[in-house]
Amino acid sequence: MPATALINQLSTILFWDMDKTQLDVESHSQQLIQRVLEYGTLQDWRLIRNYYGMSRIVKECQQMRTLDPFALSFICAMSDTKKEEYRCFHFAQSYPTHWNSLETAIRMSCSSLPE
Repeated sequence: MPATALINQLSTILFWDMDKTQLDVESHSQQLIQRVLEYGTLQDWRLIRNYYGMSRIVKECQQMRTLDPFALSFICAMSDTKKEEYRCFHFAQSYPTHWNSLETAIRMSCSSLPE
């Protein structure tokens, strides 16, 4: 499948903020894969899987600094890999958000309450 055919077949909502004519599927592969995993449809997933192949998608995802937790779980399930193999998993653990920190603090304080 030619690159332009791939871009034209993907959901238009994936590219609401960019000019599709300027998108290069090889040099922007990581961004394209991430958008499909986070916002795309099952048909979008099938298109990129057929174009890039599972090994390339996994390789690109493993290098991503951020990836939605649901998207990470999906790619792990589809490729039979572990979350720990992905950079985004370790990056998220290193920089917890305010809500993650608050949730942890509440859990810790509640666990110290008498029964």
